[in-house]
Amino acid sequence: MQYKFLIVSSFPSGYIRFVAINKQFLAFRVSPSLKDEIQEIAASEARSISQICELLLVEGVEAYKKDGPKFIQRLVAKQKLRTK
Repeated sequence: MQYKFLIVSSFPSGYIRFVAINKQFLAFRVSPSLKDEIQEIAASEARSISQICELLLVEGVEAYKKDGPKFIQRLVAKQKLRTK
């Protein structure tokens, strides 16, 4: 996969910030506790929250491709157990 980059801004310290222009923006709401957990993972892995979310989503999509609807059924069942 090739990425094309666009310079967004330069910082006084000499760092240049790049953004891949062939990626799409996706926004959704999560619970504060889930956000905190994702932030902790990102900090411990020295990665951004976006990178961690993308990794987790890619793995979830791959698991769905492998197992199909059974993957979602297992996730929903786990979620129901956690909320009881």
